[in-house]
Amino acid sequence: IAGHSEAALRARARRVAGGVASPGAASTGSRAMIHFVMLISRQGKVRLTKWYSPYNSKEKTRTTREVSAMVLARQQKQCNFLEWHDLKVIYKRYASLYFIACVDPDDNELIVLETIHHFVEVLDRYFGNVCELDLIFNFHKAYHILDELMMAGELQEPSKKTILRVTAAQDALMEGNGDSKAVPELKYEI
Repeated sequence: IAGHSEAALRARARRVAGGVASPGAASTGSRAMIHFVMLISRQGKVRLTKWYSPYNSKEKTRTTREVSAMVLARQQKQCNFLEWHDLKVIYKRYASLYFIACVDPDDNELIVLETIHHFVEVLDRYFGNVCELDLIFNFHKAYHILDELMMAGELQEPSKKTILRVTAAQDALMEGNGDSKAVPELKYEI
């Protein structure tokens, strides 16, 4: 289907086929839900935000300020899980960036940490040892990778190779100015 990523097509196929619980799903059949993802520098600068739950602009600003202040105030040896309002904030620091995810209180923290690490590994492979400047100057590519990894706050594509292949196809499409011959053929497995 034109205009849809491979991850989106796989998610649609899973929904049509009756659905498969995400890796973070509880045994009751509920699905793990990430409400938002933030990347914040040690200086408190927001480098990336993705909202999967409805927040208005004032709530987004307040939430960003509160969560970043909480995370930045923590000592390095303290736990990476925080309770915030009726949700859980889970973060991990990589070099000068904090990768932050907010989830439901009953979601598995370790799976969320693994999802954060998975995102970092894909960024590392794509950029070749990703750094903060890569995310500043190529933020659109970081968003694209995150969109391939997650959909509606749930992990959709666990394969790093697939995410990188789809991202390379997107890059080829952008560089080819819409020339379909420049785009590597994608194989959709539904």
